[in-house]
Amino acid sequence: MENALLQLIPDSRLPAVEAALLQTFGSDTIIGIEQLSGGLSGSGVYKLMINHRAYVVKLDAPLVPGNPALALASSAGIAPRLRFQDISAGITISDFIESSPVRTTFSPEKLVVELAKTIRSIHSLPCNLPGPDLQETIAAMVDGFVQSKILTGSVVQECFAHYAAIAQKYPWHDPQRVLSHNDLNSANLLCDGHKLWVVDWDAAFSNDRYVDLATAANFFIHDEEQESQFLQVYFDGQVDEYKSARFYIMRQISRIIYAILLVQVAARSKPAGDALDQEMEGNTLQAFGEWMAAGKLSMVTHEGQLMYGKAQMNEALRQMRSPRFPAALGRLRQGK
Repeated sequence: MENALLQLIPDSRLPAVEAALLQTFGSDTIIGIEQLSGGLSGSGVYKLMINHRAYVVKLDAPLVPGNPALALASSAGIAPRLRFQDISAGITISDFIESSPVRTTFSPEKLVVELAKTIRSIHSLPCNLPGPDLQETIAAMVDGFVQSKILTGSVVQECFAHYAAIAQKYPWHDPQRVLSHNDLNSANLLCDGHKLWVVDWDAAFSNDRYVDLATAANFFIHDEEQESQFLQVYFDGQVDEYKSARFYIMRQISRIIYAILLVQVAARSKPAGDALDQEMEGNTLQAFGEWMAAGKLSMVTHEGQLMYGKAQMNEALRQMRSPRFPAALGRLRQGK
């Protein structure tokens, strides 16, 4: 399969990949290769068949110093087994997980429990990695989005007016930081039929624990009963009004961030010269899910990316219009 290897892996990375395979497996001969997708990192990710077993080769930008989160997560059994890592060369080789759909493998109740336990395991890893300031990063994203006028109108204005209230009340500088994955979307959570595995650790650093909790919840937690169980498991039964309020507010922050990112991706991927559709009405998470299930939308198209971004913003606004929103902000203002 040398020709296939040459076609898929960039020429500049090929010698280092071949050397890594030789060091890890005693051979650089592969019997199958395909490029994988998933995550927002933009890294080259490949599934290789070597010695009749499947592995994942990931090519990142070389990093000095490196991020130890992946190795820690692998040792803890949270990430797939790490077979090779050269941070300076930007190459990792891990076991391939034959993933089954998370939502059909676990019952809703079991998924809530497994998700909370997995996130608690991540946050228990002994690692303090510096990263960007959360408040400053989001403020820059919001300001850049508003100034770009990619998406405008009353919904957008109201959404960011509510975010301004969040920015004033949220406890951004809580010193209790944990090792955070920071991108626990559905593509980065795999299931082998028995347990959850977490992949794509490029964005990991010490952060607010509610980032991981809220991001994962926005993909898998769908009502207040599930939310309560999720927090009870994660906090080992030690849940109070403050924690619930902080989690709820961070869910809206997460939705706004995803909306910004998705709309920006859609704007870049739309045909040149086409105007970005500004209509917000009817773009709900339920409608998006129905269109995806019916095969009428795809996330590889700018239409799918745009609708999902709008749906995230509409859901954030729906929540921020509810009585729960000012109540949660008020609870944060009171402190712990």
